[in-house]
Amino acid sequence: MALITLPTKTPAAASTPTATRAFDWSSIDWMAVLTNWAIAAAIVLLGYWLSKWISRIVYRALTRGGVEATLAGFLRNVCYAVMMVVVLIAALQKIGVPTTSVLAVVGAAGLAVGLALKDSLSNIASGVMLIVLRPFRDGDHVQAAGLEGVIEEVRIFQTRLRTFDNRLIVLPNSMITTAPIINFTAKPRRRVDILVGVGYDDDLKQAKDVLLSLAQANPLVLADPAPLVLVSRLSESSVDLTLQAWVKTKDFGDARSQLTEAVRTDIIGHGLNIPYPQRDLHVYHHNADGTPLTHLITRAVADDGDVTPPPAAPAP
Repeated sequence: MALITLPTKTPAAASTPTATRAFDWSSIDWMAVLTNWAIAAAIVLLGYWLSKWISRIVYRALTRGGVEATLAGFLRNVCYAVMMVVVLIAALQKIGVPTTSVLAVVGAAGLAVGLALKDSLSNIASGVMLIVLRPFRDGDHVQAAGLEGVIEEVRIFQTRLRTFDNRLIVLPNSMITTAPIINFTAKPRRRVDILVGVGYDDDLKQAKDVLLSLAQANPLVLADPAPLVLVSRLSESSVDLTLQAWVKTKDFGDARSQLTEAVRTDIIGHGLNIPYPQRDLHVYHHNADGTPLTHLITRAVADDGDVTPPPAAPAP
């Protein structure tokens, strides 16, 4: 006989939701929290004062050491910024903020800012190079990035250049460091080269003596190194001579102008010639086959109908 098992009714499990427990504010050690915040505030204030004080000491030391004022100011600001970052991280760590997360956020933000400001950062790096390496200084006559003028000021981001017609050019520093720089006033002496052409029929020795005499007579020309005249080339219409004379850098413009004027006056005064390019034009009165050109011209005009044909002879 089979047994029939009746299902037994089990009591349903009581589903009692977990009650949300209120935060127990009394479990907080308020004294410790206030102490940590007070210490963090003290760290910030003391760190701010120390950062200012140390950055001023760095600036004074750099200026006394002969470092450019622009570079000294830039390094002072960098030193202050680095110390303030360290102070803020120490203060955050004191109040319980995990510094690892802060450093990660700061690193990510720095990367984003670096990518967004890569051109500006390139100009900053180039400005530091220009200030440290000093290829030129304020007041130097230079040619930079294909432009020529006088340096007015070298800044961290840009360099101010004044042309000789009194125009102001602001050049990004990255353009200057990536192009050749020619400093015309870096050396105390410069050489003036004046190209002079004389005729093929003139006496070269006399021409060289005249050029040397006028260079030696000029008070701006230095005796050492002595002036020199070289035969440069044989041109189409002249024999080219080059007068080389050394002068002080500050006298370069005046010396070149005076020597150029003296060359023109003395060369002509001694009976020598300064030839200019010439072309010989040969006019022939006959064509290659012997036909007179007048006949060809008359026939061409007659073909256009501009010449009236001669009247016909009267009938007999």
